[in-house]
Amino acid sequence: MLAVATMAGCATSERASLSPSGNAQVAAYAAPDSLPTEGSAGATTKLGYGAVVDEGYALPAIPTDKIDPQYLRQRVSFEEGRQYEPGTVVVDTPNRFLYVVEADGMAMRYGIGVGRAGFSWAGEANIRAKRSWPKWFPPGEMIDRKPELEPYRDGMDPGLSNPLGARALYLYQGGKDTLFRLHGTPEWWTIGTAASSGCIRLMNQDILDLYERVPMDARVVVRQGKERMAAGYAGA
Repeated sequence: MLAVATMAGCATSERASLSPSGNAQVAAYAAPDSLPTEGSAGATTKLGYGAVVDEGYALPAIPTDKIDPQYLRQRVSFEEGRQYEPGTVVVDTPNRFLYVVEADGMAMRYGIGVGRAGFSWAGEANIRAKRSWPKWFPPGEMIDRKPELEPYRDGMDPGLSNPLGARALYLYQGGKDTLFRLHGTPEWWTIGTAASSGCIRLMNQDILDLYERVPMDARVVVRQGKERMAAGYAGA
């Protein structure tokens, strides 16, 4: 089961004011057509990492030539995914990948960045809330540790510099908010790394795709390895 430190997540639950729907049903997952497979020519342009205006916010293009190609969104063979229903999200923390299970042993794979909080939990949860351009509520102890965040005690408005990025998917277990999120980030260079804080982050263009691809109440399976944060990140 999910092991959660009480305030180790990305945000405070009471400030987020989430009201997950108890009637949410898992929709049948339908994999989109005509997406390039791993290693196909022209994948980085077809996969939509260019500049895009989303709900009035102008997301800049992501310089994919500066990112390890394995962390770009791509369809891959994922035989172990056969044990899960299509639409299940599998987070492979040590290898920095997030998979959305498809049929026939395939999956859509995304590169992720893992924060310190992301190493404190493993197990299963469900997506019980989804937010477009969410407001960010830093935990009180984070503000106490970083006084420069005091102006955001009542929340940081959505925007290009907001740590939750363009979308956030909120993970619940047993009807309770775990305080962990799958979310976007403007810091594309942190993908594939262990960042200093936060949960599971994806490039903004990837979280836009994931948000539409994964149904409400989808199962999320988080796996951990023996890896832990490097000493240099311990105080963040």
